[in-house]
Amino acid sequence: MKNSRVVYDSKDPDVLTSIKATNHKSVVLTFDDGPSTVLLPILDVLKKENVPATFFWQSRLMYESRPWKRVLEEGHQIGTHSTKHRNMTNLSFGEQFKDLKQSVIKIEGITGTKIAYFRPPFGQYNDQTLSAAHALGLVPVLWRIASMDWELKNNPEQIISNVINHLEDAAIILLHELPQTLEALPTLITKIKKLGYEFGKL
Repeated sequence: MKNSRVVYDSKDPDVLTSIKATNHKSVVLTFDDGPSTVLLPILDVLKKENVPATFFWQSRLMYESRPWKRVLEEGHQIGTHSTKHRNMTNLSFGEQFKDLKQSVIKIEGITGTKIAYFRPPFGQYNDQTLSAAHALGLVPVLWRIASMDWELKNNPEQIISNVINHLEDAAIILLHELPQTLEALPTLITKIKKLGYEFGKL
C-alpha cells in the first residue's frame, strides 16, 4: 500500500487531521458511513476495550430506531458525514450549505445533542465547503492515517498493518462501519495499546 494513500495531511488550518498533543501518546478512532448493520458489534468491541470513538453518519441512514442512545451513553461522539454522501465539490455553496444544514437538523433532532464535527464525503472539499461548515458552526475533520478498509474486504490484516505501520501521536484514524473493519478492530486496538498509545476524542 503506497504511503501517500495511507498518510494524509492538510495544509488548511481549518481542517483537523490530528488532535492537540498531550503528555500521553494518543490517537482517535473515527468511523464513517453509518449507522450500519455492524454498528452494534463495533460498539461491543469498543466497550470491551474501553475505547472511545467518533462516528460520522449519513443523516439519510439515521432513524430513531438506530442505537444512537448507546453510542452517546458509552461516551462516543457523533458527527455528520453529510445527508447522502455526495461529493461536496460538485455542489454549489447553496447546495452544500443546504445539505449540511439538513443533516445536522436531522441528527440533532433525533439525538438532542449538538453536532460539532463534519467529515466531507470522500475527503473532498473546497473553499465553499469550508464556508458552509463555518456558517453552521461545524469543524471539518479529515484524518492523518487512512486504514484503506473500504478496499480490503478480504484482507483485514492489511487494515491493521496500514494503521500500525504509520502510527503517530495525535493521529486521527479513518475507519468505516464495515464487516472487515469489525474483524480487524480487536487486534488493531490491542496493537495500538501495546505501542503505548491511549485513545482520545476530537
